[in-house]
Amino acid sequence: MRRPLYMSAGLLALGVGFIGIFLPLLPTTPFVLLAAFCFARANPAWEARLLADPRFGPSIIAWRERGAIPAYAKRMAIFMMALSSLICWFWIPNGWHWTPAATCSLVAIWMLSRPSS
Repeated sequence: MRRPLYMSAGLLALGVGFIGIFLPLLPTTPFVLLAAFCFARANPAWEARLLADPRFGPSIIAWRERGAIPAYAKRMAIFMMALSSLICWFWIPNGWHWTPAATCSLVAIWMLSRPSS
């Protein structure tokens, strides 16, 4: 019973992660990490494919082994969060326009506290 749930969750996470490539406020890497976690429990062959992928594999392995985030990923994430927050500042009504910037600032602080790979 659990395998189909993990497989469905892994496919959903991978799909959302793929969408996150194109949407600035939606992160890709956490969803790919979640997909790898789910595939490890549902279908080890799919997990192996993710780990062997030249784009996502090294990040997944670094996270699992050391809780590390690649330095280029940190820079890109912080840049995209800053850009998204700036855009949201003008699109979201007053009173709420600070929310994306505050949230992204907290995420950036946490991300910078992680080791780099």
